[in-house]
Amino acid sequence: MLTKYIILICYFAGLFLIGKLASGKINNISDYFVGGKKLGYWVVAFSSRATGASAWVLLGLTGMGAVYGISAYWVALGTTGGVVVSWFFMASKFKRLADQYDSITIPDFLVSRFNSKGSFFRGMAATILSVFVVIYVSSQIDATGTAFETFMGWDYYTGALAGFIIVVLYTFSGGFVAVAWSDVFQGSIMLFGLVALPIAAISTIGGFGEITETMAAIDPSLLNPWGKGGLTGENVARIVGFVMIGLGYLGSPQLFVRFLSIKDESEIKKGKWVSVILQLVMNIAAVSIGILGRVLLTEPGEDLTSVLGNGGQDVLIKLSDFALPFFHGLYIAAVLAAIMSTVDSLLVLASSAVTRDFYQKIFHPDMSDAKLVGMSKFVTLIMAGVALSVALLVAFLVPGRTIFWFVIFGWSGLAASFCPVMILSLFWKNYSERGAMASMITGFLCVPIFKFWATSLPEIGIYFKLVAELLPSFIFALIAGIVFNKK
Repeated sequence: MLTKYIILICYFAGLFLIGKLASGKINNISDYFVGGKKLGYWVVAFSSRATGASAWVLLGLTGMGAVYGISAYWVALGTTGGVVVSWFFMASKFKRLADQYDSITIPDFLVSRFNSKGSFFRGMAATILSVFVVIYVSSQIDATGTAFETFMGWDYYTGALAGFIIVVLYTFSGGFVAVAWSDVFQGSIMLFGLVALPIAAISTIGGFGEITETMAAIDPSLLNPWGKGGLTGENVARIVGFVMIGLGYLGSPQLFVRFLSIKDESEIKKGKWVSVILQLVMNIAAVSIGILGRVLLTEPGEDLTSVLGNGGQDVLIKLSDFALPFFHGLYIAAVLAAIMSTVDSLLVLASSAVTRDFYQKIFHPDMSDAKLVGMSKFVTLIMAGVALSVALLVAFLVPGRTIFWFVIFGWSGLAASFCPVMILSLFWKNYSERGAMASMITGFLCVPIFKFWATSLPEIGIYFKLVAELLPSFIFALIAGIVFNKK
């Protein structure tokens, strides 16, 4: 236990040092929100992957590997495809336009792209962004509480509060620069942990032949790429849902703000390969950890939940304790790194929406950068507090939730609200503000509809549940943007 605490202290000390160093780089509001648009490709690639990973990769996706076996690799395929499209086909065009408009937030970009004259569109975009960012942050704080409870034996509520305090402190001091630098630090921990553990586990098992034999003995469906029962309608729906998680990379604000921060388009050309390789390696490794944990830690006929937790989400930490006990504390740090790297990014994103896109641009256009930075820090604290409250409320009301479910809801909300708008705004010259508003509002409303109402429909509800809320919400938002654009 002492070793765990020493590793965690070193990890947190590293974060605070980064925050302290980054605070000296903050000279204006552009520095605080997008690092002054001076970041190199390596930092941006690592930052975007660390932010996109979050708790759902180290806890949720590893758990999916334990539950579904090789069919969970469809998630890795879908998310990597999303990263390829965003970096190879969208990033340069977005960066060129954003620099032309001198944008430092996503609402900035959209307002300039549509030459919006009033304040309604900017306010709407900032509101939708803030709502789903708070939900997304709350899911990460929830995962922090679960992580400390599972790995350290802490009370859930104590763990959630500790994670909240830590991430607010270093984000508060250094803004986006602290976020980006800490993401490189934290992303490196995550990458090492995800790659080292499968290697150690395979070495412990003795080879791939032994792995497949044990998987077949535990549950033959673990070896079926379509899942239990083979090629059925329900399995196809589930796999479509797995693959379409990648839609969230096609314009989500927390990821595209990284393209705002990069120095120039030449850095994007270098960074795209780094980002794609990181995504592919991390996601394949995460699923593999779940599969190997199922092989090493469970027996045929044994209840999965009783051994590996709800949704298999305890598999990473239990496998690390089994296969790499000396580095067990490092894996606790890796899980926290996944969570913290997402929370800090989202908090800066949310504070930019409230302070710049609401307060400054709509009500106080002459407000100085110094005052705006100060206000942004205060808003960061307030929004983090709201997210903490939501996390604790959900923990109380939905004790059987999984980390994957909670995270994907916030992810889907941001993706459905913004990705169709970003795609159409980049590739359709005649796309208008009217179409953008229709698309954004439709995506915003459809996510809770398809999450909570459509899944209860008789006969077809199961398919909506398996496909999940992102794909249908995305499609409806895209259609709305096209239809209302013409009127």
